[in-house]
Amino acid sequence: MESGDAARPGSGRATGAPPPRLLLLPLLPLLLGRGLRVAAAASASSSGAAAEDSSAMEELATEKEAEESHRQDSVSLLTFILLLTLTILTIWLFKHRRVRFLHETGLAMIYGLIVGVILRYGTPATSGRDKSLSCTQEDRAFSTLLVNVSGKFFEYTLKGEISPGKINSVEQNDMLRKVTFDPEVFFNILLPPIIFHAGYSLKKRHFFRNLGSILAYAFLGTAVSCFIIGNLMYGVVKLMKIMGQLSDKFYYTDCLFFGAIISATDPVTVLAIFNELHADVDLYALLFGESVLNDAVAIVLSSSIVAYQPAGLNTHAFDAAAFFKSVGIFLGIFSGSFTMGAVTGVVTALVTKFTKLHCFPLLETALFFLMSWSTFLLAEACGFTGVVAVLFCGITQAHYTYNNLSVESRSRTKQLFEVLHFLAENFIFSYMGLALFTFQKHVFSPIFIIGAFVAIFLGRAAHIYPLSFFLNLGRRHKIGWNFQHMMMFSGLRGAMAFALAIRDTASYARQMMFTTTLLIVFFTVWIIGGGTTPMLSWLNIRVGVDPDQDPPPNNDSFQVLQGDGPDSARGNRTKQESAWIFRLWYSFDHNYLKPILTHSGPPLTTTLPAWCGLLARCLTSPQVYDNQEPLREEDSDFILTEGDLTLTYGDSTVTANGSSSSHTASTSLEGSRRTKSSSEEVLERDLGMGDQKMSSRGTRLVFPLEDNA
Repeated sequence: MESGDAARPGSGRATGAPPPRLLLLPLLPLLLGRGLRVAAAASASSSGAAAEDSSAMEELATEKEAEESHRQDSVSLLTFILLLTLTILTIWLFKHRRVRFLHETGLAMIYGLIVGVILRYGTPATSGRDKSLSCTQEDRAFSTLLVNVSGKFFEYTLKGEISPGKINSVEQNDMLRKVTFDPEVFFNILLPPIIFHAGYSLKKRHFFRNLGSILAYAFLGTAVSCFIIGNLMYGVVKLMKIMGQLSDKFYYTDCLFFGAIISATDPVTVLAIFNELHADVDLYALLFGESVLNDAVAIVLSSSIVAYQPAGLNTHAFDAAAFFKSVGIFLGIFSGSFTMGAVTGVVTALVTKFTKLHCFPLLETALFFLMSWSTFLLAEACGFTGVVAVLFCGITQAHYTYNNLSVESRSRTKQLFEVLHFLAENFIFSYMGLALFTFQKHVFSPIFIIGAFVAIFLGRAAHIYPLSFFLNLGRRHKIGWNFQHMMMFSGLRGAMAFALAIRDTASYARQMMFTTTLLIVFFTVWIIGGGTTPMLSWLNIRVGVDPDQDPPPNNDSFQVLQGDGPDSARGNRTKQESAWIFRLWYSFDHNYLKPILTHSGPPLTTTLPAWCGLLARCLTSPQVYDNQEPLREEDSDFILTEGDLTLTYGDSTVTANGSSSSHTASTSLEGSRRTKSSSEEVLERDLGMGDQKMSSRGTRLVFPLEDNA
């Protein structure tokens, strides 16, 4: 042992020295403290390294999630682009083969359905990533939440309410979430070009010739349809409640709201076939004008119904004050939106007139595009309706601003909005097909769906046939039974009804409305759209008609007794057919607004009083003095005033200004040689009658005196 001890270094000790353990005792606290500090330091360094590793892992996971989200966004957009590409190629094939039983919108819906099935059942779910947290202390939902997770704050936004019965079936497929668009995308991006194009491409001649009838169908007809459908659906809801098929609240105002949104007709399929077959121009004008204006009426009407809030505890009972308040809101929103759209168009016309933007067609087109689109957003930001504003902005731009644009810009703006309209409309119909399988809040109720089909049929019939009867009392050219049947048949539902339904799907009632609206759109586009061509043949409606050709006169309309050619007859007929409200408007527009806002029309120095000479010279464009033909050729389809053309009815001579006198059956040429105003000269030039001045002045027309409604 000793040899072993001696062999170890430090093992020797002096005689009488204390044992080694006793020597270490005084150093024990020091050694222990140092050891603890070293251990603590080592532990701290290891925990710090672990925290850094954890943070790095979290950042890496976040980056991967961001990359995956970006990839899914690209895939979802690529899906819609491929859908549109496939639709365009198939449309070409259908047009090449002259296939008319299925329109491009119906085709887009079919492709959307196929892709929806693939996404729904062919892509794997990513369940287990979501966790529900309880906030029992809060009594309302927040649009934005900041959640503290281990000292890090994360922002969450509200997507909508989920019923307790569906809390476990919330869709966990990220791809389906990506292809479910925010409803505001439809209103702020897709709807503006569709509505603007409708106003910008308006065929003014036939539209204003039937203006009274179009306004009656659009305003009175939509209101009648809304209340009939709403009341019938309220009866259906009561029946569902008795049968135990109603699992949540469904109020009378909800039924009226459904009546408003489903009254928005969109006969895009029928009109496309009309245009391709060159169907009767008056029928086309009636259907197109009604669909354009009733979209605007439906959206304002639905907003007014939402604003209906009776006083007291029962917020869904009838209250006269709340009713008249809703009517006031309807009138205020519609008139405000109309004014805002018209003012924006006027501002654009003034900018293009008093600047030299026409020297830079690209800048001119860009400004026109931005001003037109901003009308929609400006109206929505001010609490009005962008659909109404952008519609009347398009009409104003076509009537005034279009005349100030350069040749390149006129062609570009027409083509630009035509392409945007085509793509946006087909995108919406593709999304409709997709939404049938990707939307997470469908409520299918067979009773409600069947009742809705019956209600829209009765609502359409209740406003087409009675209104046509009353309108025919004041029309020279009656709306025949075949036209009425075709208008009844053509009451398709489309993009506007879908966009209004999907905008609010928070409640049980709105979810049921959305599902029903989607099925109604499918049925009307596929079945009614496909039956348009056979229906035209069955009703004996003219096809292959020149848009500038009028139907032959008959006993119910005027007859041309003398005149020197078809142009003379057509011009006089066009003037007399135009709605009386437009005949009153045209003289003011041609003499004052056109010269102020465009480079056309008579000089203001000849139309304004002498004391306005300075203002007239400032506002009159120099081109007006140089141009001997004030109105552009593009305005030749506009209906002008009657002027001093003498008409015979019985024993009286009636002129357009309302004067009348007794006379014999013969009319002297001397009275027809009176001096004409500038408006009348433009009238004959626009209608191609410049070389028939004397014969036109001698034309005698015999017809009933009723104004065309």
